[in-house]
Amino acid sequence: MKIIILGAGQVGGSLAEHLASEANDITVVDTDGERLRDLGDRLDIRTVQGRGSLPTVLRQAGADDADMLVAVTNSDETNMVACQVAHTLFHTPTKIARVREATYLTRAELFDNEAIPVDVLISPEQVVTNYIKRLIQHPGALQVIDFAEGKAQLVAVKAYYGGPLVGQQLRQLREHMPNVETRVAAIFRRDRPILPQGDTVIEADDEVFFIAAKANIRAVMSEMRRLDESYKRIVIAGGGQIGERLAEAIESRYQVKIIEMNPARCRHLSDTLDSTVVLQGSASDRDLLMEENIADADIFLALTNDDEANIMSSLLAKRLGAKKVMTIINNPAYVDLIQGGDIDIAISPQLATIGTLLAHVRRGDIVSVHSLRRGAAEAIEAIAHGDEKSSKVIGKAIENIGLPPGTTIGAIIRDEEVIIAHDNTVIEAGDHVILFLVDKKHIRDVEKLFHVGLSFF
Repeated sequence: MKIIILGAGQVGGSLAEHLASEANDITVVDTDGERLRDLGDRLDIRTVQGRGSLPTVLRQAGADDADMLVAVTNSDETNMVACQVAHTLFHTPTKIARVREATYLTRAELFDNEAIPVDVLISPEQVVTNYIKRLIQHPGALQVIDFAEGKAQLVAVKAYYGGPLVGQQLRQLREHMPNVETRVAAIFRRDRPILPQGDTVIEADDEVFFIAAKANIRAVMSEMRRLDESYKRIVIAGGGQIGERLAEAIESRYQVKIIEMNPARCRHLSDTLDSTVVLQGSASDRDLLMEENIADADIFLALTNDDEANIMSSLLAKRLGAKKVMTIINNPAYVDLIQGGDIDIAISPQLATIGTLLAHVRRGDIVSVHSLRRGAAEAIEAIAHGDEKSSKVIGKAIENIGLPPGTTIGAIIRDEEVIIAHDNTVIEAGDHVILFLVDKKHIRDVEKLFHVGLSFF
């Protein structure tokens, strides 16, 4: 696939890295020559320096025969104009734009071929807000992913000493919970993936990914670890777009406080939010945190744009008694360094956004793609189309499907029913199939399984 990416920042660079490793023809456009040189040295891609909204620059990047334009510069307006130019002058089939400003996003009529021709809108702030909201709803989870509009969920937890299943074989999960259907999709032990079998023994500190119907998630979590109590008191450091959206989404269910430095932003938050307490000051101010009883906080969320400020305020909050801290980290190199110590969960906005973008780039009918373990693995939701003659999966039991190495099918959503996958489960047309890949180099093989008819060749 020939793809033009506008913007060589963290999202554009990460996307180029993902797609270049999958044999796509990638061209990255940016005004920053140094960023482009850095990307070009590391990846097998073309680069073009210039403003991505200009027709001459798009033509130089290969827009005449591009399959897709992904506009992820820091400017909403540049992204939207680039999609307009690509549509009008180059008839680019698929146009994806990152749009951050909420007032644009609330006007759906803006984005169609008669107005601004954007096929897919990506809002990183909304993606990250939803991600954090799911973590708050499932205390103790490291990652929570929705499939089929939330009917099934994939959850990652760390197995703790004292968990009922720790030290026992996976097949005993069914004995512990005879009325609950679940499947362990993968286990990461000391950063190495283990494909689970019935005789696999769960060890303390294993990172366990399991899939189940949404209603059964809490019961399964209780088998891996002692359940955390539901959160009540939440402190948010940073009243930017993510902080504001999150407070708005959760303030009716939790006691929420926001700490924000900017006085004008504080006034805006006070006017906009209903029950959230807005405090002006620095989240790294020890006296302020003590005064606001940080030791009583169930969770402290550092959501500013400054990685160092987020890390320092999180470490201070944990030292002062906050039970759990989650931190947004924009620099991917920091994420692995800090997660799991005093900082319980490090959230990478880039990885959360990349998953949304990848769903629209994959071949076959791929509904959603989610990066797991900071991009080391992927979970994919694909729809089975065709019939037994035209499809490689329909009408076959899972044990007879030639799955690529390191790939498992965790569940199938059929209409409203969540079916946990077993070897003898047969896939039918229209099924939403949830797959887990611990080795991303087999993405293409998975896509081919869900192609129909002659597209195999």
